[in-house]
Amino acid sequence: MFARILNFYGISWQYEPKLFELEWDKNGKVKLAFAPDFYLPEQDLFIELTTLRPQLASFKNKKIRLMTELYPEIRVKLMKRRDIRDLMVKYGLVEEAQSIRGTASQGGMNE
Repeated sequence: MFARILNFYGISWQYEPKLFELEWDKNGKVKLAFAPDFYLPEQDLFIELTTLRPQLASFKNKKIRLMTELYPEIRVKLMKRRDIRDLMVKYGLVEEAQSIRGTASQGGMNE
């Protein structure tokens, strides 16, 4: 759905174009990496989407934090499920938005 909105508005995007290394073991082998969902080249912005329940999103938040610490020149925006639902509703995708479960905010959607 996010890609459909970007396409509709003619916004250039790439899907998971880059993998960022975040943690390494004592031998230098990558233990943790992060590939944000979308890259918007015209905005020089990576977008990570999450529809995980908040209590399960801590791992993704850790990756965003490490990303910001290790690559301060890289812009990353985390869009949580409420952000995604609100965006979908704003652009007329109400039925599709209802499939993203979460806290009640739009049209009776609930956890």
